[in-house]
Amino acid sequence: MKSFTLKFVAITLAAAFSSTAFAAESIKASVNGMVCAFCAQGIEKRLSSMPATKAVLVDLKKKVVAVEAKEGQTLDREAIRHEIKEAGYDVTKLETVPQSVAEIRAQMKAAK
Repeated sequence: MKSFTLKFVAITLAAAFSSTAFAAESIKASVNGMVCAFCAQGIEKRLSSMPATKAVLVDLKKKVVAVEAKEGQTLDREAIRHEIKEAGYDVTKLETVPQSVAEIRAQMKAAK
């Protein structure tokens, strides 16, 4: 019984450590001016082509754009702001969040 408990604790700690050690980092932006699927597609295409980008989320209703970094890479906040502005939209807020795009999507879906 003691051996089982120690193994369980070790596995639990390893899982907790590995999930926080490799936590995803994303940049989340509030964007004005997006009104249609074409707008979303243009932003997504521009941001997806950036070298450090793993995933992109564009939510028209909530006016949110999220960009997730590839593992071991860092996103350039100003480059993201620049790409969104070059696409013709205004960035009103830009923040770094410790979540993946999938987590942000799930969180936004749950808030509906």
